[in-house]
Amino acid sequence: MIRVLLVDDQPLIRSGFRALLDLEDDIEVVAEAADGSAGIALAKQYLPDIALIDIQMPVIDGIEATRRIAAEPDLAGVHVVILTNYGLDEYVFHALRAGAAGFLVKDILPEDFLHSVRVAARGDALLAPSITRRLINRYVSQPLDTGKRLKELTTREREAVTLVAQGLSNDDIADHMTISPLTAKTHINRAMTKLHARDRAQLVVLAYESGLITPRNSG
Repeated sequence: MIRVLLVDDQPLIRSGFRALLDLEDDIEVVAEAADGSAGIALAKQYLPDIALIDIQMPVIDGIEATRRIAAEPDLAGVHVVILTNYGLDEYVFHALRAGAAGFLVKDILPEDFLHSVRVAARGDALLAPSITRRLINRYVSQPLDTGKRLKELTTREREAVTLVAQGLSNDDIADHMTISPLTAKTHINRAMTKLHARDRAQLVVLAYESGLITPRNSG
């Protein structure tokens, strides 16, 4: 059962998403909140698999709520998915840097919304490679010097991170590197630990920001 927390200051938006989710046998809405502060408290109380969080809210906005959830070791299993009306903008990019697993535009089709919730619950990033490239082109002015952390990656870990940033799944990465999917996952998890990335979405952002991969060579 996928446990979902809804955090949005618009009751109509929350009720619409809840109505969709409640129809699914494998998804349960465990709580709702109308602001970021309440959302953080409910995340600590219910430990949901997914927290669907709006960006612009009273008290604490979605970006700060995401940052605080990502900073809590006890909430490591909570995958934050940002809800936005605006598509690609600087708020979305800042949310990803804060630790969000991805984002959804609120006018998404119902079937795509449900698929996205299940994808996020598996720990996969809700970031198509083309969207990632557009985000990086627009909001990253120059590569960050991650220095020591990047140097700690092995050759295979760097290769795995590059393939993650290109949007490949673990199975695709395993095929490309001629290794088992379990070994591919191990390389990715070790790279995440070394780069202090909360999840695959943040790993992708770090790969671009560090200069490990660029939009030009990512295909």
